[in-house]
Amino acid sequence: MTIGGSSGGGAQSTQTFSSPPNSILLKALPLKSSSDLERIKADVKDNTIVILKITPLAQRNLEELKTTIEKLTEFSTSFGGDIARLGEERIVITPPGVRIWRGESSTSSDSDRINNNNDR
Repeated sequence: MTIGGSSGGGAQSTQTFSSPPNSILLKALPLKSSSDLERIKADVKDNTIVILKITPLAQRNLEELKTTIEKLTEFSTSFGGDIARLGEERIVITPPGVRIWRGESSTSSDSDRINNNNDR
């Protein structure tokens, strides 16, 4: 990121800031339709943790929501990331190297947790 400004005598100074290598970004986004999938996948591939508010799509089309979550689960698993539900309204998807803590007695697979939580 480049930031410019003036330094007293009217001369422009520019500072450049960059993210450290391997840094992780966190984004919170609404899931409005299945067309959001490619943007979400791209974000996760770019080392971003994505928290999705699923309510907008759930209010419109529950079948599309279920299919979209299944696709996100398949993507996350195949890409080496992680996915879990956060309460009733949100899902978190992480890039490889970031695991989601589910409690000490958790033994079921990621997809089982997502699918079981969707039935509630």
